[in-house]
Amino acid sequence: MKIERIETFLVPPRWLFCRVETDDGIVGWGEPVVEGRAEVVRTAVELFAQYLIGRDPMRIQDHWQVMTKGGFYRGGPEVSSAVAGLDQALWDIAGKALGQPVHVLLGGRVRDRVRMYSWVGGDEPAELRDAVQEQIEHGFTAVKMNATGRFPAAASAADIRAVIARAEAVREVLGPTRDMALDFHGRVSVADARRLLAALEPLHPLFAEEPVLPEHGERLAEVVACSSVPVACGERLYSRTDFLGPLRAGIAVAQPDLSHAGGITEVRRIAALAETFDVLLAPHCPLGPIALAASLHVAFTTPNFLIQEQSAGIHYNRGGDLLDYVTDPRPFDFTGGYASLPTGPGLGVEIDEESVRRADKGGHDWRNPIWRDEDGAFTEW
Repeated sequence: MKIERIETFLVPPRWLFCRVETDDGIVGWGEPVVEGRAEVVRTAVELFAQYLIGRDPMRIQDHWQVMTKGGFYRGGPEVSSAVAGLDQALWDIAGKALGQPVHVLLGGRVRDRVRMYSWVGGDEPAELRDAVQEQIEHGFTAVKMNATGRFPAAASAADIRAVIARAEAVREVLGPTRDMALDFHGRVSVADARRLLAALEPLHPLFAEEPVLPEHGERLAEVVACSSVPVACGERLYSRTDFLGPLRAGIAVAQPDLSHAGGITEVRRIAALAETFDVLLAPHCPLGPIALAASLHVAFTTPNFLIQEQSAGIHYNRGGDLLDYVTDPRPFDFTGGYASLPTGPGLGVEIDEESVRRADKGGHDWRNPIWRDEDGAFTEW
């Protein structure tokens, strides 16, 4: 069996899919994308295709080594994401060739179901209450929200209070038995992160995500030490070596993205490394169905797994949503806020190829917003 063809598809709302076909007709799907730079990743996939075509798709580990280390200049989100999507597709092919779900190839499940969380939006506390209540009615026992919108370089008392008020509104609806996570998106300074986490302690967040930008990782230990709120990070980290500093700094939750951090192959290693630090895994995944399917196989086989993100109805999904490109939605039926064990061969997701090809004809040009502070200076989105 040899890899015969590799194609990419730019599909709304902001995703890139890849299709890898073998000479005996087996097709594997992956999701290689950097949100806002999908076209760049597409080019990287095309470059890797020059190496992969004609080779045995079952040599996943060897191909991963060559793609990540075969070039003198290594790493970066675009290259790592191209590798990630191709890695997903190769695991999909392996499972289909052997007639087994990927989680079986990874050693088998360690749990019977995977807990999921849902995003909630709304800039005002009243909107948040309605959004949270809707997710509770859908069976979810955990939600995540942006901790803040555009944030000043140095917060006022009112800015701090606004963050706390939003979190208080969500906690009031959730009650004491459900969980909320707060995503800071790297928008606040180290000083303000310390103040905010200390003030949020009484509300018991499940975790506080990315309170410090990755480039300020040398300050992360200070933020971790300032409160008992579990700190999470990892969506902008792409390898085991990237995670080593945050793990040593004392994070509680690692959040590698299966479409950014080298795919199933590397995230499995990140999870094992995190386990040696008593750190839990909560894969980042505000993306499409292939990335989520890959994440679930990792979740089912990872002892130190915590909870899984998913994108159904997320505010980014304009012009497309989680189920738009699948023929069978059942793998993404999150009954009671949990995902069931995938049973189909490979990744277990059936892609509607006709819909994908049709969507690619229009493509997308999604870019993240550029935010500016009140004085006109650039500020973090």
